[in-house]
Amino acid sequence: MFDFKNKVAVVTGGANGIGKCIADTFKEYGATVYVIDIAENSTFKGDIADKDTLEAFAKKVIDECSGVDFLINNAPPLFKGITDCTYEEFCYALNVGVTAAFYLTKLFMPCFNKGASIVNISSSRDRMSQRESESYTAAKGGIHALTHALAVSLGGKVRVNSISPGWIDTNYTVYQGPDATQQPAGRVGNPKDIANAVMYLCSDMAGFITGENLCIDGGMTKQMIYHGDYGWNLSEENEK
Repeated sequence: MFDFKNKVAVVTGGANGIGKCIADTFKEYGATVYVIDIAENSTFKGDIADKDTLEAFAKKVIDECSGVDFLINNAPPLFKGITDCTYEEFCYALNVGVTAAFYLTKLFMPCFNKGASIVNISSSRDRMSQRESESYTAAKGGIHALTHALAVSLGGKVRVNSISPGWIDTNYTVYQGPDATQQPAGRVGNPKDIANAVMYLCSDMAGFITGENLCIDGGMTKQMIYHGDYGWNLSEENEK
């Protein structure tokens, strides 16, 4: 379906979960893939919150290939809430979730090939929230906004889009009952749902798409739920 032979893809947070699926799918379609992750992987182990680490990783990629075709900013930020999240932890979450995406884009700017594409992995939490999710939600909202800013700044050179996953089970669990049926698509998502969308956005088929966000959440963010709907009730205890 896609042909990425002789293409170079960079994936942050590519050792596990959604990132690994994205990296593996690029490989299936012929791309050379570079991964950076705090977990062990075949390319580069390092913390993308650290400026020196980003520079060392980018140098490795640039030294080993003639250019970069795809940059996938996927590494997940720290998930903590207003009650327990410290100042340092909040800043760390933003460094992983937003600053690293900005800085890697800047480092690779001189070597993006013609037709290059950046895909930032945001979250449906960029538009809706649960309690005690501030560090993660702020970072995902930030990378969503960074997407359209970069799309304008890099117009004519690199297309920049984002994907906002909803509930994605990285163990490929098949859920039954309310967990599945509460979602208009009738099931919980899996990493391949996101990887397939990344391939599309990086392909020539998406050549007229930039600055956009694709929410892949089984329709959950489009479903309005009020007190009394489907047996759901808000009690005073829920409000605490």
